[in-house]
Amino acid sequence: MLFLFTKYLSRGSKNAAAGDDDGKRQRQKQREMPAASASNGAADREHGCMPGCVPVRAKRTATVTTVTTTSARTSRHNFVRSAASGLFPGAPVFTNHESLPALPEAYSEFVSAFPQYGGLAGSADAIRDGEYRHLDRHVCLDYNGMNLFSHAQMNSSLPSTSAPAEPSAWQPPFFDIAYRSASLRSQVQQCGDGTAAASAAGGISGAVTRRIMASLKIPEDEYTMVCTANRTTAFRLLAESYSFTPGGGRKKLLSVYDYESEAVGAMAQSARSRGAEVMNASFAWPSMRVHAADLRKKLLRGRRRQRGRGLFVFPLVSRMTGARYPYLWMSAAAEQGWHVALDACALGAKDLDTLGLSLLRPDFIVCNFFKVFGENPSGFAGLFVKKASVGALERSAVARSIGIVSIVPARRWSLRDDYSTDLEHSLTFPKAADPPTADDVDTTCSFSGPLSATATGRRTDEAENGDTPEICEVDRRPSEAEEDTRPWPAPAAVEAEEERMLEVECRGLDHADALGLIAIGNRLRCISNWLVVAMQKLRHPHPEHGGGKQLVRVYGPRVKFERGPSLAFNVYDWKGEKVAPALVQKLADRQGISLTCGFLRNIWFTDKYEADRSAVLEQASDGGGEAGIHVVNASLGFLSNFEDAYKLWAFVAKFLDADFVEKERWRYTALNQKTVEV
Repeated sequence: MLFLFTKYLSRGSKNAAAGDDDGKRQRQKQREMPAASASNGAADREHGCMPGCVPVRAKRTATVTTVTTTSARTSRHNFVRSAASGLFPGAPVFTNHESLPALPEAYSEFVSAFPQYGGLAGSADAIRDGEYRHLDRHVCLDYNGMNLFSHAQMNSSLPSTSAPAEPSAWQPPFFDIAYRSASLRSQVQQCGDGTAAASAAGGISGAVTRRIMASLKIPEDEYTMVCTANRTTAFRLLAESYSFTPGGGRKKLLSVYDYESEAVGAMAQSARSRGAEVMNASFAWPSMRVHAADLRKKLLRGRRRQRGRGLFVFPLVSRMTGARYPYLWMSAAAEQGWHVALDACALGAKDLDTLGLSLLRPDFIVCNFFKVFGENPSGFAGLFVKKASVGALERSAVARSIGIVSIVPARRWSLRDDYSTDLEHSLTFPKAADPPTADDVDTTCSFSGPLSATATGRRTDEAENGDTPEICEVDRRPSEAEEDTRPWPAPAAVEAEEERMLEVECRGLDHADALGLIAIGNRLRCISNWLVVAMQKLRHPHPEHGGGKQLVRVYGPRVKFERGPSLAFNVYDWKGEKVAPALVQKLADRQGISLTCGFLRNIWFTDKYEADRSAVLEQASDGGGEAGIHVVNASLGFLSNFEDAYKLWAFVAKFLDADFVEKERWRYTALNQKTVEV
């Protein structure tokens, strides 16, 4: 035992003698430890170890996440700071419309404050100049939805920058919509069936549907698109078809809208008549943000049923105020057993490409499509139904008469026949296997748009008038001798050729795809925030006229990175009295600016702002319902530019003149007098 103890002491002395060398080796090992720990951590995770087994690796991950979050937050903070302090640095306020900077000067300051806009303006302005020249004559701030066609495409007499090399190689026929008598559930089930889907996928309707779903990146194997006459029809159809009373108790309809909407009102009325409990989210004054505690309480209200609590209708952005709402509300609703209906009508042209929607698949999606941005708002709406959620729908006799439509070949007057269609005279469109009956199709048509098709072997006569292509000569019918001698291809080849020719050219969707989500979003973000700052710079002259009161009051978010492309505001005179929004709209229209009016509602006041309730709220125009605020609305489109915003700002600045309204009233009376004294 003593021998072993002596040997242990002698070994310790040898180790002490070599202490310097070991110290060097130890320090070298400590330097190499982080790299070894990282590689070991990766190996441990492959073998199922918890992340906490490697403290150094876990600490490094936390540090990287913090740096990324801080960088994104700093970027947004810098954007807001540039908008608030970089715009109009030499002029704190404007008290006269003649003191506004000229358009070139204002644009120079705008680009200096938002340098990211400069790189985005070229491609968008090139598309606008080549395909949408009508936007230079009139400022269109009243459009919401997806643009299908360009102005040059709809008016063949105008030169087009993206037209084919040989214009005669394609003649764009027009298609219409025809009303159908069908329930939403049967329509979705029919499209979900393999044989029926293959039949329905052909023809004009299938070509248009495929083009739209490809642009919106909505998977065809997961959703079915049902066309309706308009947005209101789509909402009402969904309310009449949704199973609010499946036998397990009364379900609910919960909507998140800060303004009065005709579509949402029709939906609530239908749901209430079918026994549903209708609820609305509330919005905190003055920011108009969602009252989170109240909405969370309503999502958890009642017991969670196996077949769902009800229908949760949610827009990602307010069409009136431009306030954006987090995606997490859709996720929270789905986790609590709600069926989620996403209202995408107020979204931008490519907002459905966002990561949030790729991860959160709502049960229903409603989109609005119109003909040409800034020219013709007629169109149709698309109701996208998730195939896995078809069980939430039920057959309804009322829903069959609401407004499901089909896209059909255009019916137009012929120069030789009384009334005919291209379906009978052209190989461009395949004939339907079974013609629709009178009960299934209504001949009322409300929309038409061009298709591009490569017609081979048949000559298409040109339109008699390029401005009104609806009145044109149809294809020449071959004679009987020609029909007997013409070598017809095999049926399979005919079907393949017809399917190849039915490629719909929606140039408006092509332009949105070319610009992309990031370019469109950044462009509208810069313009809308500039407009908010510019509006707040307008003040009445003082001291004799009101002591410098603000001319414009903006509702909802002010300067904010996440704000949408819509702006709700009101104009006040030097006495502090509000100018009627309808009057502002009419005067703007005379200046070549299209605006809309709206009614903010569901406003919640905290104790701090309770005194503002009586001063802010007013009754609706019809005298009934809850109180709210009448406002003027301006909505930017994906091709709106800085000049459009500047023209709106210059128009509103004219109200700084105390006699502007009276001058316009007398001017309008003089120009529209019915009698002339001689």
